[in-house]
Parts: sequence; structure tokens; C-alpha cells
Amino acid sequence: MHNKQAVEPLTKADFEALARFRFAIRRYLRFSEQVVRSQGLTPQQYQLLLALKGFPGREWASVSELADRLQLRHHSVGELVNRAQAQDLVTRASDPTDARVVRVEMTRQGEKALARLSALHRDELQRMGTALAAPDWSDTTGGAG
Repeated sequence: MHNKQAVEPLTKADFEALARFRFAIRRYLRFSEQVVRSQGLTPQQYQLLLALKGFPGREWASVSELADRLQLRHHSVGELVNRAQAQDLVTRASDPTDARVVRVEMTRQGEKALARLSALHRDELQRMGTALAAPDWSDTTGGAG
């Protein structure tokens, strides 16, 4: 979509590949929602913890950075952090180098919950194998069948 090349029409095989990929994504997300809820967290709380632990180069993030990572409004992330803080999953701390910045950091309980849940997610991804691999568009001949 970003280039100015002619758009190739999709084949039946392309549509089937897209449908398989979409089905695999939805199946994985449904698994994630169920396993997270079974452990007493909401999917949004798990995503918050994962965004914190996976934030590039450090163990904390600001609410604005988390809003960007989670693709949510700043206000929504603030409320999410409040609820997670009430469950002792995260804490807020002042940034020692910039008083305007509030760091959101994971607690020991948050770390434990994330480790448990992420191991279950990893196992499910391994079980799914290549189902979540994006369709291969390298065959531009248009004729796989």
C-alpha cells in the first residue's frame, strides 16, 4: 500500500491464507483472554505487564509510553495503571532525573504473574507452530491454485 506499484489482485489461495492467518490470530487471542482471566487478571492488565517488561532498554515506562505501546488513550492507561496498582501488580515512582516523569514499574507480584502467564503463552505459540506466520506474498506469479 505504501508503494506506487500496481496492485496485484488476490487469488483464491491468497484469500484462504489470509483467512487462516486471521483465524489463528483470533484463536490465539481467545486462548490468551481465557488463560489470563483464569489467573485472576484482565487481558489489559497482562498486556500492561508485558509492555512494561518488554519495554526497550529499561524496566519501567511512563504512562505516555505505555499508551503508545498499548495503542490506548493516555487517560485509559492511567486508569489501567490505577487498577493494576490496586492489585499490587505495578507501582508508580518519581523519575530521579526528571520530576515531570512518573515511572510505572512492575512489583514482585506483577513479575510473578507475568512470568506464569508468559510461559503459558509461549507454550501455546510453540504448540501453534507456524499457524501465526504471516502469509508468504513472495510468490507474485499469482498462481498457486
